Amino acid sequence: MPSHMPRPRGDGRLAERLALSAATTEGAHLATGDFRDWLAERGRAHEFQVERIPFDRLDGWSFEESTGNLTHRSGRFFTVEGLHVTERDGPYGDGPYADWYQPIIKQPEVGILGILVKEFDGVPHFLMQAKMEPGNPNLLQLSPTVQATRSNYTQAHRGAAVKYIEYFVGPGRGRVIADVLQSEHGSWFFRKSNRNMIVEATGDVPLLDDFCWLTLGQLGELLHQDHTVNMDSRTVLSCLPVPDPTGLALLPDTELLSWITGERSRHDVRADRVPLAGLPGWRRHETAIEHEDGRYFKVVAVAVRAGNREVTGWTQPLFEPVAPGVTAFLVREFGGIPHVLVHARVEGGFLDTVELGPTVQYTPENYAHLPEKERPLFLDTVLGAGPDRIRYGALHSEEGGRFLNAVSRCLLVDATEAEAPLDPPPGYAWATPAQLSGLVRHGHYLNVQARTLLACLNASA
Repeated sequence: MPSHMPRPRGDGRLAERLALSAATTEGAHLATGDFRDWLAERGRAHEFQVERIPFDRLDGWSFEESTGNLTHRSGRFFTVEGLHVTERDGPYGDGPYADWYQPIIKQPEVGILGILVKEFDGVPHFLMQAKMEPGNPNLLQLSPTVQATRSNYTQAHRGAAVKYIEYFVGPGRGRVIADVLQSEHGSWFFRKSNRNMIVEATGDVPLLDDFCWLTLGQLGELLHQDHTVNMDSRTVLSCLPVPDPTGLALLPDTELLSWITGERSRHDVRADRVPLAGLPGWRRHETAIEHEDGRYFKVVAVAVRAGNREVTGWTQPLFEPVAPGVTAFLVREFGGIPHVLVHARVEGGFLDTVELGPTVQYTPENYAHLPEKERPLFLDTVLGAGPDRIRYGALHSEEGGRFLNAVSRCLLVDATEAEAPLDPPPGYAWATPAQLSGLVRHGHYLNVQARTLLACLNASA
């Protein structure tokens, strides 16, 4: 059976055009060697400043008296609440049992993450934005053409209109290449989805300040650079159709889908929103909400100045991990076809119990105190991999509008049979990149970390 999921008719020519864009490493508008200077110039063109502040300096945000939830006075944007998660594995709910509490972001509105595409000299180029996000380690990164919540593009913040939004909403927006609802971080958001869109424009498109046209080949090179292509761009790029390789997948498509369904069925997960006040295991003081053991993450507050945003100054809460993470796929070849080891992950904020994640998706510091037998599967294999086994490696940060210094080392690591067997442990399966590209054309199959690695995998190919 072919190694890909079924694709819409008519994608063949599109895939060829995208392959041409991927093979073109010098764009018609901006040379790759000039990109760093361009990004630095955009940084100098605006004022950017982020300051940590105590909670009592938040403007418009407050802790509710009845629940302790952190809310905005407008009732819009998002809230920080408590979550109580219980999980039991096994076909009859008779397996291992887990129970935990945590803060969670509740943001019910669906945002738009959209990239506009246009041909120049016969080669598709992608319109990217130099966007400041307060949580980014280097503040300015490449974002999609449009990266906006509903509150943003309906101007609930009373700021300027979102640029290029007309290409993604309303009639006559152009040819839709991809349009799918994808999850955000299930560990930090409660059932949050964003609309991931790629639209090919018809007619002229004005080039505004802070925007640039880049080929897929240029974006592929930039994905190898630390903290350059932001999370929202990576997840949208993962939704692109890719050329089909020849060869067979280890698991035929139907069996892979059946395995995913089985994983979703065998996990009995209950996630209940609860008051943030008095959340077991967590404590609040003037500048943070943090776990009593000092692990996982904190909720903090910042004041922001950003001259090129729809609103140029504001305050807000952010989630801050306690240490850098590691996100990795183990890679092996079967029948000459690369396969990656996916993990059916349970996260409290998922809409449908389980989504496919990387082989490893952990913050190592959270497990440093555990004996070797209790550490997460495959974590030490990834941490111990030498440079000769790393196919891809870069530091990428998560969504800087909600997370502060949330950095992971993203890796593709070659593995042996002893390290990652042909018959993997329960909860893991081998899949080809083409199969993942087929799945990501549908919502809620791959988590955001797996989508980042898929974008990096396609860029490396």
